[in-house]
Parts: sequence; structure tokens; C-alpha cells
Amino acid sequence: MSPNTSLQIPPIERRLSPPVPRGSSPALTLTAALLGFALITLDASVVNVALPAVGGDLGGGMSGLQWVVDAYTLAFAALMLSTGAFADRVGSARAYALGTVVFTLASAACGLAPTLGALIGARVLQGAAAAVVLPASLALVRQAYPDPKRGARAVALWAAGGSVAVALGPVAGGALTTLWEWRGIFFINLPLGLAALALTTRAPRTGRRPAPLDLPGQLAAAVALAALAFAVIEHGTVRIVAGLLAPAAGAAFWWIERRAAHPVVPFGLFRGRTVAVALGAGATASVAFYGVIFAFSLYFQRVRGESALTAGLMFLPMTALIPVMNVLSGKLSNRFGPRVPMLAGQLTSLAGLLMLLLADERTPTLLAAFLLVPLALGCGLAVPALTAAMMEALPRERAGLAAGVLNAGRQVAGALSIAVFGGLVGGGVGFVPGLRVSLLIAAALFALSALTTLRLRRP
Repeated sequence: MSPNTSLQIPPIERRLSPPVPRGSSPALTLTAALLGFALITLDASVVNVALPAVGGDLGGGMSGLQWVVDAYTLAFAALMLSTGAFADRVGSARAYALGTVVFTLASAACGLAPTLGALIGARVLQGAAAAVVLPASLALVRQAYPDPKRGARAVALWAAGGSVAVALGPVAGGALTTLWEWRGIFFINLPLGLAALALTTRAPRTGRRPAPLDLPGQLAAAVALAALAFAVIEHGTVRIVAGLLAPAAGAAFWWIERRAAHPVVPFGLFRGRTVAVALGAGATASVAFYGVIFAFSLYFQRVRGESALTAGLMFLPMTALIPVMNVLSGKLSNRFGPRVPMLAGQLTSLAGLLMLLLADERTPTLLAAFLLVPLALGCGLAVPALTAAMMEALPRERAGLAAGVLNAGRQVAGALSIAVFGGLVGGGVGFVPGLRVSLLIAAALFALSALTTLRLRRP
């Protein structure tokens, strides 16, 4: 899903958890929540390496492959703003079970998809279900471990599951595509989803509580994001219509949120400089991370002629270091404040993107794999720190909302980067020139982000 998951708490308000009821098992509840979180995180990255195989089987060209990834990400991001409140209204265990069932069925639909359109539709359903599973899984962990110290350790394990899934995503996608076929990356979710659902029976049952939903605002946000993606990915009349609809829906969202009693995004909370810098830095990291993984998945296979398995393995040096850098970022933030690891991560990522400009048709595959490492080091340093900066800048009771908005913004930025990078590498200029333009765009964003980070106050 992203360069880190350790500090990305979904939009669900912090509150005291009730005692764990008899008959429930905290350890099995944690296992169920961790498995569900890892599944939805894995599905955000596992598809990239399989895209050439999907295109060869179902057709659709570059825009179709972009939608296979973005349909999931956009549905995930758009609905993430409201699903925390939904989990509160129906109860976290019920929400988690519902999301897991829908996600598992949607995975089966993806694996059985006869056409590219059917696959994209099933991916939308997957993303919507994932948006429900994420906050509900964390709520289950909190309720299973009411003791603060044990709860903190449990949440850390839950987050580590997401980090491991990020690291394994490209490798798993390449292995399943090579040893089975691309449909295997979706069929593997069936037994894992059923296992998570079975474990949920040992989770504590919680009652429902009032949680207002801003349905008009949520609908306007979803329309605006979808229209924006259509405007970037598609061509001709569709692009024109979507380009007109996106700002209109965005204006409607702004108007609704300004007047709603319980807006999904209360704009007044995000006027401070630190919040604006953190949101921009988070979006920049996602643009680089998601866009580069998408583009280099195609580079390894289409330009270098490697198999899907080899392409997946080439991301292992990059992704394996992310959990390590997440831990280091937390330690640096505790000692120096978030500004230092943010700036160090941004400059490292900028240097890494400039190094990637060396990759062309003659670059050895293994060298290209190690050229990806500095970008991972930088993103792994910057993202936990920028998340901490945003949490510190807002009232504690709004921490869940702030993290939800940050996550949604990062997912949207990642989806749009895939749309833009895909258009550039698949355009008429050629793959490698398009790749270099994409890398320069990401590098420029990191340079701008680093300059804004310099303006943050020292701790």
C-alpha cells in the first residue's frame, strides 16, 4: 500500500476500549486483524508485476493496465474517509467480517474475470471492501487489548504485518504469475480470506455507537477523484467530459463540507503550515513510490525482457529495507523531532530518483534493482516522520481523522502518479524517455517538498 504502514492509523476516533468478553481470544483476534490488514496491503502492490501478463491475456493497452491498479487504489482512498464511522455504527467485528467477505468474493471475481472491464469492476469492489477492513481491523486490535502497554505492542505487530506485505507484494506477484498465472494473485486471497473470517469468530463482539456519516460529501469526493483519474488516463471525449466534471465535483465537495454538521474533512483543521507541509510531503512520497514501482515493473519485463518472477525479485532489495527505515525514522523523530528525518528522507529520495535516470535499455537488471534502493531508504525515513509531524500539529482527539485524510491523500497521489507515469512511458516518445520524464517530475516534487520542510520550526 505504501512505503510504510507503521504510523498510518485509519480514521477511527480514539476511545477507551471495553473489557475483553469471555470466550474471545486476544491472540486470535490480533491474528485475524493482522491477516486482513496484510491482505489488503498486499493487493495494492502484488498486481504491478503481473500487469504484462494481464495485458497479454485480456488486452486493453496501457490505459487498461493503469485502471487495474488505480481502480483498487481510488476506491480504497475515496471511501477511507467514511469507513471508520461506518465501523463504529455497525460494530467493528461486523464491519470486519463484512469487509472480509466482500474482499474475498471480489478476489474470486478478479481471478475469474473474462474481460479487462470485468477485472477492473471487481478491483473497485476489492478497494471498497479494503477501505472497510482497514479501520475495523485496527479497532478489533484495540478492543482485544484494553491494557495500554499490551495494546501498543499489538498495534505495532498489526502495523508490521502491513510493512511485510509491502515488501513481499512484488515478489509474491512475480512468483504466482510465473509458477501459476496472473489469476493466481487473486485466487490466493480465497483461503487467506476464509482463514481471517474464521478467526474473527473469536473476536470480541462490540455494540454499535452513533457515528455521523456525511454521505453527500463522501459521494462528491468519490466523483471528483474518479473524474480526475479519467481525465488523466483516458483520451478524447471521455477526457474532456471528465476534465469538466472533476473541478465541478471538487467545488461541490468544498461547498458541502463547509456547510455539513459533521463533514468528512473539516477544512479548518488543516490550515496550519505543518499540516500543509506534511500533506504535501506525503503526497510526494506516494507519487515517487507508487509511480516508480509501476514503471519499473514494466521496465524489467518489457525493456529488459525478464520474467515476472525475476521482476518481482528485483524489488526485494528495495522493499526489504522499508521496515528497517521505519524504525530508524521513529528513533530519529524521538531524538531530533520529525523535521530531521523528513528532510534526510526527502534528499535521499531526490538523489535516488536522479540515480535512476541512468537506467536504460543496456543497464544490467541487477544494477537497476540496486538503483531503486535509495528511493526506498528515503521514503522509509520520511513517511513515518511526516505522519508524526501531522499528528503533533493537530488536537489529540482528531488524530484518527488526520491520519485518515493523510492516508487518503497519499493513496490518491499514488493513483494519479500511475496514471501520469503510465501515460508517459506508454506514449509516442518511447519507454525510456518517458520513464526519465516521470523520474524528473518526481524529483522536482521532492526538491519542492524539501524546501517546504526547511520552513518547519525546529523542535
